[in-house]
Amino acid sequence: MAKIGPYEEHAGEYDGWFAENRFAYESELRAVGMLLPRPGAGVEIGVGTGRFAGKLGIRFGVEPSKSMRTIARDRGILVVGGSAEALPFRDGRFDFAVMVTVLCFLDDPDAAMREACRVLTPSGSLVVAFIDRDSPLGKKYNARKDESVYYRQATFHSAGEVTELLTRAGLRTLAFRQTIFGDPGAMTGMDPVREGYGEGCFVVVRADK
Repeated sequence: MAKIGPYEEHAGEYDGWFAENRFAYESELRAVGMLLPRPGAGVEIGVGTGRFAGKLGIRFGVEPSKSMRTIARDRGILVVGGSAEALPFRDGRFDFAVMVTVLCFLDDPDAAMREACRVLTPSGSLVVAFIDRDSPLGKKYNARKDESVYYRQATFHSAGEVTELLTRAGLRTLAFRQTIFGDPGAMTGMDPVREGYGEGCFVVVRADK
């Protein structure tokens, strides 16, 4: 089950971050979009307020926070309550699934990966975006996470650890993209999206069944 307390209480503030940090948000959107399979039926696991699903054309979402679900529904996302570790969908329901900065809040990431794999079609894909603990900015976030209402309970992962999670779930890692190379609040334009990982704080990986 995700650590949803801060998001339940501060859903509006969380949603406002994307407007206040527009260039970071647009950079992240572009990075996720580059690895998103198209066409097909998709679901965002931990859809939050629908900021990514809405812009990326993902119709379905699952979210444990009631406050976040309300905002996502206002954006036209078909959201159901539920956790990443026990998805309320039948086997093989979706062509692809997306998780954006959800992994660090899960109590059982392995179970979440297995569940994501379960709801994918035999040729389905999982796209996971996460804060890379080993990136320069990720190290700063990790060192100062107790100062953040959102991240103080987070467990950040390295790209290698995420690859291992995907492999244990039976998925084949195909490609990495990275972006956000400096302070999101100081950006005056979109950051580039580069292949690989190690420099950018925001890393996206696509894996296939």
